[in-house]
Amino acid sequence: MLRAARERFASDGYERATIRAVARDAAIDPSMVMRYFGNKEGLFAAASEIDLRLPELTVVPADEAGTRLVRHFLERWEGDETLNALVRVGVTNPAGAERVHSVFRDQVAPVVASVCPDPQQVPVRAALVASQILGMAVSRYVLRLPPAAALTHEEIVNWLGPTVQRYLTAEGP
Repeated sequence: MLRAARERFASDGYERATIRAVARDAAIDPSMVMRYFGNKEGLFAAASEIDLRLPELTVVPADEAGTRLVRHFLERWEGDETLNALVRVGVTNPAGAERVHSVFRDQVAPVVASVCPDPQQVPVRAALVASQILGMAVSRYVLRLPPAAALTHEEIVNWLGPTVQRYLTAEGP
């Protein structure tokens, strides 16, 4: 059910995805979806549950944190339908946007906090990191902009790594 829901949300978006379509894709009765998830919101919440498995940045050399984080996200994003669906729905639907917010708030912000020189700047720095990571994800995996889609992982790491590094560890303005 969850695989079918992820694929349906990724292809149709939140608004157009239906319980019936997910059930049809999973070859089950729609009542089974309702039984386990209650409604479309519950199904979406379960289908978009994600653990980014972020690296522990305190164990890498301080000047490599940005490249390590960018490389990790690229590896996670390749072929991960849950992440791809989450980004697609996140840019078109308030419930999806809230889900993206919670993932970045609960998983990315603590990683940023572990290397940030000023604890008061963690929310801003986490948002700046998200702007780079999500910007590349939308460009490469959602919109499939030819220049972004054509870049190798190393090229992306070389371009984005220093920017993310600055957001993580540079002295504030």
